[in-house]
Amino acid sequence: MHDQSFNTPKVGINKYLKGVSTSCGVYVMKDKDDFPLYIGKAKNLRNRLRSYFRLSGLSYRIETVMQQMSSIETIVTKSETEALLLENNLIKSAKPRFNINLRDDKSYPYIRLDDSHDFPKLTFYRGNRKEPGRFFGPFSSAAAVRETLSQLQKVFPVRQCRDSFYLHRSRPCLQYQIQRCTAPCVGLVDRNAYMDDVEQVASFLTGKNQDLNKMLVKRMEECAAEQEFERAAEYRDRIAAIQRLRESQTVEGGESDVDVIAAICAGGIICIQLVIFRSGRNIDYRVYFPKIKVEIGIKDILSEFIPRYYLDRQVPPLILVNHQIQDKELIEITLKEKSGRRMEIRCPVRGRKVKLVKMAITNAEDALRRRLDDKHSLIGKYVALVKMLHLDAVPERVDCFDISHTFGEKTVASCVVFDQNGPLKSDYRSFNINIPTAGDDYAALRDALTRRYSKVRDGNGKMPDLILIDGGKGQLGCAVEVMDELQISDIRLAAISKGKERRAGDEKIWIPESSDPVPIDETALLILQQIRDEAHRFALLGHRNRRNKARKQSVLERIPGIGNKRRSNLLKHFGGLQGISRAGVEEIESVAGISSKLAQSIYYELHGN
Repeated sequence: MHDQSFNTPKVGINKYLKGVSTSCGVYVMKDKDDFPLYIGKAKNLRNRLRSYFRLSGLSYRIETVMQQMSSIETIVTKSETEALLLENNLIKSAKPRFNINLRDDKSYPYIRLDDSHDFPKLTFYRGNRKEPGRFFGPFSSAAAVRETLSQLQKVFPVRQCRDSFYLHRSRPCLQYQIQRCTAPCVGLVDRNAYMDDVEQVASFLTGKNQDLNKMLVKRMEECAAEQEFERAAEYRDRIAAIQRLRESQTVEGGESDVDVIAAICAGGIICIQLVIFRSGRNIDYRVYFPKIKVEIGIKDILSEFIPRYYLDRQVPPLILVNHQIQDKELIEITLKEKSGRRMEIRCPVRGRKVKLVKMAITNAEDALRRRLDDKHSLIGKYVALVKMLHLDAVPERVDCFDISHTFGEKTVASCVVFDQNGPLKSDYRSFNINIPTAGDDYAALRDALTRRYSKVRDGNGKMPDLILIDGGKGQLGCAVEVMDELQISDIRLAAISKGKERRAGDEKIWIPESSDPVPIDETALLILQQIRDEAHRFALLGHRNRRNKARKQSVLERIPGIGNKRRSNLLKHFGGLQGISRAGVEEIESVAGISSKLAQSIYYELHGN
């Protein structure tokens, strides 16, 4: 149920707080535009909100939220668990600015043993697991599944081919030749022997390694006793191969399912390293760099990350973290209810599990170091750009435009967006240009800029700090005119043109304040080239797609009054477009649904009269 809302910041606070429920629930802090800034849960809504209105002691994140907050909406829930679930769903749907922005990923992939066939197969699978068969995993990436399948095929000769391939074989494929399949497709193995291999791979994937090893050793000894030495050697080689595969993936001294999470922060970047073990085997790892607008503590990072990550995924019985987290008991209870089994979140201080956490921390530090190197390299280019273009500050957002066409045909304008971390592909836009004079790049650029920034000016989008044009002084002058017409004066403009030889490195950079190109800074030029090249690639892609679509279009589709049904009737009646071209007006008129006037239009369109 919804509690009352607070809509007048810093006025009547005590009166508002007295009306807030003391029950558990969720609160949503919004800005003046009614956009969610921060969403949180509370055991006692009144006490939690009262703590935000104190004069000191607030975290930097909450202090920033309170400065921008204009209203608060509270939602009472029946339990803390329900509050945690609701908080997670609201954060995912509303994407508030000051919560951790953890981008949802696809569902975990699995290895599926499809036993619907007489000779089951191992396959990659992603989905709801309602299909028949046995599933092993989850794995945290498709690459991990494919690597595991490749390793398994070297040890267990169970087929991994598609049924369409399997059912049409007349002789064994290459996998049989390199001893990675026993060729059940052409009857070179009986079903009992094949199913024995299937059960062995299932035992390995479910962690029954000791039982599998004992069984294979027993068979090897039996074959040796009966002097079947070749068969005994096969079992010996398989035992050794399984041992090597286990050693490459096994946790030292462990046979359990455990996830290890290490969160660190440096240089304004948060890194979360997730290492996943299943049946004692290190099956994969994943690195997250969640976005957050303000500085936040490691405990808060983990407290937000764990429920948001696991409420939509399979929960292991044990999660190891590198810091104690807030609301630990509540998160554990919620995840227990979700998974239907016991689970624990632990911050180990001694023993073997500390080694696992240290390993995750080391990987996180390495990933963060590489990320910082990349960021610092990019920031250095932006700093050089500030000096070269005489900007007031490092641009947080750069828009770049390019025009692409083939002799004026199907012109497309692109707009790519870069921020201080690189390209923002979700903000890319392309514009289909329809202008009276084909091939007029100036008119095309004017059309694209006007369409783009008239919407942004009206509040539909974000203003950039810098607009970069792929072109010379003429294109730059066109952009200046459009900005003047739209009365947008606080955006810097620049253009980048290639030299006569059109070679990289010979570019000239133009700004409105100077009639001559600005002196080139090699470091700044690198970022301008990167942005310009991306705009060119995106424009060319859009143009090709538009041109190819037009060329595949039937000439009949361009005639007003010809829909799918009439076009189908014409093609069926005449057997194709050539038959229609040979027909006269009266013959065309005889087709169902074609009037005399429409028949004349079709005839004239096909014959150019």
